[in-house]
Amino acid sequence: MYLEKTINWVIWIVQISVLTVPSTISKQEPEVDRRLYRTLREEYSQTDENREETSARYFEQILDHFNPVNEVKFSQRYWRNSKYRKDDGPAFLIIQGEGHGVVDWVLGGQWVSYAEAFNADIFSLEHRFYGNSVPKNDTTVQNLIHLNSGQAIADIAYFIRGVSKEYAMSNDTKWIVFGCGYAGTLAAWLRLKYPYLVHGAVSSSAPLLAKADFSEYYQELKSILDLHNPKCSSKIAEANEQLDRLIKTEKGRRHASRLFQLYTELENTPEDITSLFDALAENIAQVVQNNRGKRAASAVITEDPPTIQTICDIMTYAGVSALDLYAAVNIFIIKSYLWGWRNHSNKNRVERQKNTTYPYFYYGERQWNYQLCTEFGFYQTSSKSSDLFGAHIPSKYFTKSCEDVFGPEFNETRLNHGIYRTNTMYGGKKINVGNLVFVHGSNDPWKALGVTHVPKNAPYEIILINGTAHCGDIDPYEDGDKEELKEAQNKIIIIIFIYCISTQSTITNYKLTSYFIIGLELV
Repeated sequence: MYLEKTINWVIWIVQISVLTVPSTISKQEPEVDRRLYRTLREEYSQTDENREETSARYFEQILDHFNPVNEVKFSQRYWRNSKYRKDDGPAFLIIQGEGHGVVDWVLGGQWVSYAEAFNADIFSLEHRFYGNSVPKNDTTVQNLIHLNSGQAIADIAYFIRGVSKEYAMSNDTKWIVFGCGYAGTLAAWLRLKYPYLVHGAVSSSAPLLAKADFSEYYQELKSILDLHNPKCSSKIAEANEQLDRLIKTEKGRRHASRLFQLYTELENTPEDITSLFDALAENIAQVVQNNRGKRAASAVITEDPPTIQTICDIMTYAGVSALDLYAAVNIFIIKSYLWGWRNHSNKNRVERQKNTTYPYFYYGERQWNYQLCTEFGFYQTSSKSSDLFGAHIPSKYFTKSCEDVFGPEFNETRLNHGIYRTNTMYGGKKINVGNLVFVHGSNDPWKALGVTHVPKNAPYEIILINGTAHCGDIDPYEDGDKEELKEAQNKIIIIIFIYCISTQSTITNYKLTSYFIIGLELV
């Protein structure tokens, strides 16, 4: 019944979209953009105020860990939940990544279940230059030189030493770190660089290999779609071919602007056209990557956000052109999520990222782009006509964006040097450290840059969860979830147990013993 209503709604949108959109498209800032910079900030501020025991705290952090004569410091936001703490228990640190920090990480999720089982103290640290942890409230290029992964993991090391002293923790307290996505990468690198401080790490959905042209992302995405419905990706490819033909004329570009309900007219420039194709592909990618993941709940507007199945059911609907269905799918996504974009304009995107003031820097779009331009690349490209999203998303579009936003010196040469440095500093997929477990979902395109197979004699472990998406293991198991998720989380319980084997509470805690017995059957 739900699918039938959805498809009928989609067809209705397709039929009226061109007729109802004004001939002059409004250039006013869209409401959904304003919500990104306003509503969520207010929501999380109120969350802090209403939970006194876990209200935000601030740690005096060193700005430049690698310059011993630079004594500048800044306030770095963190949260603590000591509800389950016992003196002989471990300490868990949930690393936050490329966005404003949230209190939720110490109050919910699978991490809290682990903490309850192990009598652990829980901390979560906001990443430097994101949210409220921006030195001098300044994201100019002169200040962003202090934004990189090396400084970030040094922050965590100083934080662990600092709060251990502040809260009078035992010298024997074992710190276990967790993170997903980029934060999962930091968790692995922290264990690699500071093994004497971090006793173990659980790294979920972590890309380890820095790479500029990440064409594998959409190749993986196509394979995931094909598993659900082999016709799905072919219809998406057909829609992009039709869009490519349509935009070759001025009349066609006007039609595309209305069909996709863009906020501004599509201009006949390579940058604007790429920006459109990239935005449409990103909408599809986010649904596939998260696939109704609970961690995206704060961005959900509708009660039933689209899933891979929804996208494929709509795209393979008979009797409607692939392009019209593609437009309707994207509109459906936009109406379901705050992160769905219609503000495709390359000029608007560049101007937004050049804004160094609050509240624009709070959500981190500019800062994350800076890290991509200087350290990682990670650019999800589609540069061949035979690719799923066509040939309009080449890597040079992203490197040109680096120059447009940060200056001409942020060119392809600088990016390549940064990527070489990152892979040299951390080893890429050749990371070699123990007490570390990598967790990946089979439906996560990011796994292409992570470690998914254990080489001979490798000291770390890998858990691949069939049927789950990006960071799927960080939410508690619920009825309807894949059974493989429960099995994976029980395995993680055992791994943490081994990391903390000398801690008395992990032996005497009845709940942990129950978990251990359940998990032992899976080994």
